[in-house]
Amino acid sequence: MRDAYNLELDNLRGQLGDMVQLVADAMERATKSLLQQDLALAEQVISDDVKVDDARSAAEEKAYGLLALQAPVATDLRIVVASLHAAESIERMGDLALHVAKAARRRHPNPVLPPEVRPAFERLGQVDVRLARQLEAVVRSDDADAAKSLESDDDEVDEIHRNLFGVIMDRSWEHGVSPAVDLTLLSRFYERYADHAVSVARRMLFVVTGRMPNHSGSDV
Repeated sequence: MRDAYNLELDNLRGQLGDMVQLVADAMERATKSLLQQDLALAEQVISDDVKVDDARSAAEEKAYGLLALQAPVATDLRIVVASLHAAESIERMGDLALHVAKAARRRHPNPVLPPEVRPAFERLGQVDVRLARQLEAVVRSDDADAAKSLESDDDEVDEIHRNLFGVIMDRSWEHGVSPAVDLTLLSRFYERYADHAVSVARRMLFVVTGRMPNHSGSDV
């Protein structure tokens, strides 16, 4: 009986890991669509978002089933509760990648980004996708050290996000209001994506230690 229950918990982790893989792929494709004006990639991200939504529903159904039928305690209870919170945050990561793809589609065939900020967004995409890939490993393995390592990448995203505001506010900005709005929103999407990844990693750390690290909220 216990072996079957442990298998159910492992399956729940696997579902979350699969969700993270989906949202990592989504942000990778969304960033390419943004930088390369690739409409087909943007459309793929948009159409695939339902897979993330369905995966969240399946993970939550599994978690609530375990709560109702198994009445878990201690570490097992932490796994289930953390999984419920994680599923929500991971689904939100998918939504943020979706927003990036929709921006690329909305402006197609014109570029969304002025040339001087393209390197910053290329880097934001790289770091966000790396965070998600690391998060997948954390979700599947309970690696506390890996969970903590996500913090430094999140700091880099925050720094780029702040610097982009400086670019927009600078007197030399010559692209008008509409591109400034696009840039502001897009930078925010990448910043929140990273925040949600760190939030999930902290939940996984809670599973291992039984204590939630101090952090600011990441609800959007």
